[in-house]
Amino acid sequence: MECRVGCGACCIAPTISSPIPGMPAGKPAGIRCVQLTENNQCKLFNTPERPVVCSYFKAVVEVCGRDNQHAMELIVRLEVLTQ
Repeated sequence: MECRVGCGACCIAPTISSPIPGMPAGKPAGIRCVQLTENNQCKLFNTPERPVVCSYFKAVVEVCGRDNQHAMELIVRLEVLTQ
């Protein structure tokens, strides 16, 4: 599966505990990453500044679902399960 252009669910829904440029303490769940554009595209994609944890994420149906809203729901559910 390829990432859906403009989704951004993986940059909003989960907690990211590693530093992100502009967010040195990472980001809490449900908060937009400061590196996410208005069109929900990552400003750091394919750059050395992109956090390693972000580069490990791969789009899969089980996480990304059938559309952007479903992706948000699934990632929120996974966030709750991992706490």
